[in-house]
Amino acid sequence: MPSSIHVALADRSYDIQIDRGNLARIADFLQQRRKCAHAVVITDENVAPLHAKSAAAALSTAGIRTDMLTVAAGEASKSVAQAEHLWNELARLKTDRKTMVIAVGGGVVGDLAGFVAASYARGLSFIQIPTTLLAQVDSSVGGKVGINLPAAKNIVGAFWQPAGVLIDLDCLATLPEREYRAGLAEVVKYGVILDADFFAYLEQHIQQLNSRTPEVLEHVVARSCQLKADVVQRDEREETGARAVLNYGHTFCHAIETVTGYNRFLHGEAVAIGMVCASRLAHSLGRIDAAVTKRQQMLLDRLRLPTSVPDDVDPHLLLSAMQHDKKAEQGRLRFVLPRQLGAVEMVAGVERDVILKAMRPAAAS
Repeated sequence: MPSSIHVALADRSYDIQIDRGNLARIADFLQQRRKCAHAVVITDENVAPLHAKSAAAALSTAGIRTDMLTVAAGEASKSVAQAEHLWNELARLKTDRKTMVIAVGGGVVGDLAGFVAASYARGLSFIQIPTTLLAQVDSSVGGKVGINLPAAKNIVGAFWQPAGVLIDLDCLATLPEREYRAGLAEVVKYGVILDADFFAYLEQHIQQLNSRTPEVLEHVVARSCQLKADVVQRDEREETGARAVLNYGHTFCHAIETVTGYNRFLHGEAVAIGMVCASRLAHSLGRIDAAVTKRQQMLLDRLRLPTSVPDDVDPHLLLSAMQHDKKAEQGRLRFVLPRQLGAVEMVAGVERDVILKAMRPAAAS
């Protein structure tokens, strides 16, 4: 500590700064990247008193005119109505092309604030300050921003890279247990899709992960960010297929979130279930042996994450919701499936019955 990871994207390049206590230095971080006279901090009602107010105060102390906008916490805020509200607020605050948007919060705040920044005045610069583990290791990096529609998650959005990502690991001390564990699901995902040695590291440090041991957290956040940055650099806008590997488990995950109204599962919880379903699907297609699925399920279980579709969620409804998945082509579903730990590939043409069976453990053995 500290560490810095560079995301090389030509004129859209930026740095991810990882440290402890660096939120207090947000003004320096901002001014080193963009000269700014006006900043708008967007946060949610949970994060505002914990971290966003202090970030806004630090910016004001540095002589930057600073306003703060607060939205309701939760996935429901990633909506057209909330985006419109924020657009109108930016207009009221006399925001111009030199204004910097500062997203302080978890994945919902980052996605929403980033989308508002991307779309207002044809694009405002913004900084990501992720305060949850899930946002620190995944959603704050890569420039995907967006909102939900009732029919599909993240279906309205853009690729809009931040000017920088500031990760203060001290923010994790205030993270509720359930939110922390949801973030661990995305960490496990990186091991499955890109780095078998990292997956083994997670298996060997379960106790430290469960107790939030600082040195272990520092390593998993930095390694996850590096792995994602490597992928984004190869395929920023999902044009070659390389970036699609990051969606492992997400076809099932987004369907679960949609069918349950975005309010029953945290994103990471749905990711955990989705990864096990995807691994079962790969096993049923003969692409992996059962041990690959078993290791994932055991690790997720020991990290106290859900791994099965609830009995009261109809797999047929999930299958219907999957038709809106962004990876689908001309109505044909495509899944990111493992071929071994540390490597995945895109698979299409899977029969409906096989997909349905992957959602039920008893039927997938």
